[in-house]
Amino acid sequence: MTRFSPFDTSLWYATAAPAPETPALEGEVKADVCVVGGGYTGLTTALELARAGVKVVLLEAQETGFGGSGRNAGHCTPTFTHYSLPELRTMLGEPWAERLIERQTRANDRVSKMIRDYQIDCEWVQNGYVMAAHNPKALSKLQAKVDTYNAAGARTRLLSKQEAEEMTGSPRFFGGWFHAEGGHLNPLGYARGLTRAVISEGGQVFTRSPVTACERHAGGGWSVKTPKGTVIADKVIFSTGAYTVGGWPKLDRTFRIMRVFVAATQPLSDEERRSVLPQNTTIHDGRGDIYVYKYNREGRIVASMFPMGRRGSDMDYTRQVMTDRLKWLHPQIKTDIRWEYFWFGELDMQYRTVPRFYDLAPGVVALTGLSGRGVPTGSMLGSILSEWALGVPENELALKLEPLSAAPFTMSFGPALTLRYYRVRDYIATKLSGVPLPPHA
Repeated sequence: MTRFSPFDTSLWYATAAPAPETPALEGEVKADVCVVGGGYTGLTTALELARAGVKVVLLEAQETGFGGSGRNAGHCTPTFTHYSLPELRTMLGEPWAERLIERQTRANDRVSKMIRDYQIDCEWVQNGYVMAAHNPKALSKLQAKVDTYNAAGARTRLLSKQEAEEMTGSPRFFGGWFHAEGGHLNPLGYARGLTRAVISEGGQVFTRSPVTACERHAGGGWSVKTPKGTVIADKVIFSTGAYTVGGWPKLDRTFRIMRVFVAATQPLSDEERRSVLPQNTTIHDGRGDIYVYKYNREGRIVASMFPMGRRGSDMDYTRQVMTDRLKWLHPQIKTDIRWEYFWFGELDMQYRTVPRFYDLAPGVVALTGLSGRGVPTGSMLGSILSEWALGVPENELALKLEPLSAAPFTMSFGPALTLRYYRVRDYIATKLSGVPLPPHA
């Protein structure tokens, strides 16, 4: 699959509620704010601004939800990846760290409210998230997550081995971290629902309208040009993420691409569903070489992993790896697993793994670097970007504005090396613990 191909093998494209009708931009349109990018970040920004009475125009090169917002695995967990909360406080400093932690840990409140308020058909289920302990020594790190996230206002707890098995249906875990506010959904359906919400609040959404240039306008403000039209706006927000192509010079250098693949099985039988993920939670198997899985509305297991070696390039081998891992975790699955859908997405990675907020020019900003926390993170970022557009002082925002800067060269290979390191680390720790290893570990 090429980088910008359609969702021809995506479960979400096959099952999401239809997209609303949105035209391509033709001619000249005036707006207070022009938002570039129709993923969660751009859509929630446009929604917040439209609700506030701002005249907002959103431009999307393809269709809303075309990028990571429609290609992700659909799990929605309001946490940070890679860094702990104490590490984030040290890295970001105050008050920025505390503000961002508050927004992120409460992100699912926003997701749930938007889905409820706008009656978005997207398979939303909020039955929690489990990060499992794959060996006994992992429990101490999970206890630290309980302590730090609960201190920040989250509702989490440590699971015993028995509780983890009852909740997940897997006998392989030694406990786990349960985040009660975690959920999952059809991500493309959510993006399309947000599009309808923006339109219902008076925002204008133009698709198939790639931005070719953003230039100062002679009468003040900015001219945002597409092949057949122009938006004249006082302020411009770029929120194109990993699917950034043009629009503003060097914006696509602020991150490095990391690919991820997602696959969905055939619907499991009712009998299997009673013992495999019986509480319909989202499961992270706890390994650094991540395997995350959940159900969709039809009872299909939707699982994601990162490419590594043959995995992700040799499709037969990749499907076998995913099958072997799933059946190892759940030996009660006796039927043959068929991965009926398989697709790729891309992450805009940067080394801090939290979004970066760039001051491009007076009245123009950009945000990139979601680093794989798309659903909750993209959903809460709209509140920050809309606050900037509404004139909230920079020193009161939850993200610090900074000059445009390229991602370090090491990001071209660093994330992949980190995954390999995690895989070796987990292998050694599990062997030392004397517990079984999964296939292909």
